[in-house]
Amino acid sequence: MASVAPGRRPSRVRLTAFKLIERFQPDETAIMVVMAVIVGVIGGFGAILFRWLVDFFQGFAIGHGEHTVALLATVPWWQKLLLPVAGGLIVGPLVHFGAREARGHGVPEVLNSMIFRKGVIRPVVAAVKITASAITIGFGGSVGREGPIVQIGAAMGSTIGQWLRFSPQRLRTLIGCGAAAGIAATFNAPIAGAFFALEILMRDFAIVTFSPIIVAAVTATAVSREFLGDTPAFPVPEFVLS
Repeated sequence: MASVAPGRRPSRVRLTAFKLIERFQPDETAIMVVMAVIVGVIGGFGAILFRWLVDFFQGFAIGHGEHTVALLATVPWWQKLLLPVAGGLIVGPLVHFGAREARGHGVPEVLNSMIFRKGVIRPVVAAVKITASAITIGFGGSVGREGPIVQIGAAMGSTIGQWLRFSPQRLRTLIGCGAAAGIAATFNAPIAGAFFALEILMRDFAIVTFSPIIVAAVTATAVSREFLGDTPAFPVPEFVLS
């Protein structure tokens, strides 16, 4: 509350205004939950873009189809050998000159940014990582979607926090929100995305961390289901005990 000159009593209107400001001023949890919704929406669309890019480059390399194994069966043996090499020749210079932080699996790089760089991840990392990973996967490289989408979502969350000039602690929370959103939207798994971020990245189950990450994961899943459908990422055949 603002100070009042000695010997003078604050007016009733001013006291009422001060009380209203204190009453409606959002706390830390409320602020981070609102930011989690924003990060979740962006992370959901980031996951959709990532999947679209993978399908695009895979279609360019081996053709379009639902079953990758069946498509590869029709590709000549020499093309199977050369496609990953061609992908590597494209991705190598892209990562080297675009953003060297995009090298590697993705999760160790995010942890490095959280521990040694106070949660700062350059915005260009998301663009380079999403393009390089999509090319690698589409051309048959030995890469999965888990690590890349974690780093892509984390970079998006960190970028938003840097734009708003958030503290390092808030940046780390937004990184967790972005990673959870990416995993949840990519694999249609909000619980797995949230607990991956909480256990692997944050290692913190405090309410100010737990709530935003859960909200981000659920929001990203809702976005992905709207555009990609509510289907399992890995269909499991039905087993019957006779």
